[in-house]
Amino acid sequence: MIRFLSAPALALTMLTSTAPQALAAHRHHHAAHAAPRHHHVAHAGYRHYRHARRYASYRRYAVGQARGHGGRPRAWCGWYARTLVGHDPGPGFNLARNWARWGRPARPGVGVMVVWPHHVGMITGQAPDGHWIIKSGNDGSAVRERPRSIAGAIAFRSS
Repeated sequence: MIRFLSAPALALTMLTSTAPQALAAHRHHHAAHAAPRHHHVAHAGYRHYRHARRYASYRRYAVGQARGHGGRPRAWCGWYARTLVGHDPGPGFNLARNWARWGRPARPGVGVMVVWPHHVGMITGQAPDGHWIIKSGNDGSAVRERPRSIAGAIAFRSS
């Protein structure tokens, strides 16, 4: 006796019989393009691995190793900040975040370095609206002195 399957039952039968091959092909495709070099690293760990490699590349660039002997790096706010302080702290401070450990902790005020996660500048005054006036490099690809909010700042440091 011949049985006829309804369309949904037929589709379910075909799907379950081909699903393992399709799933294996899908995994193989993604493994060829997105797998980490170290196969023992979990996916979440791989995201961290990629971020760490990207950060290391940025840090090398910011410290000036990729551009030669102390030339201005592509991300140059930290490099410019080195000219604003009395004693040059060295090329390690080309990276803005490193200014969070320069000098000693301080409160916002004139002459204090303000550090954001990806920017650094010196407070040079205060605007009538309460914003601090910050002088920094690489602010719109130029050296600028303008009122800025200090929201999101991670440190205030003075010599």
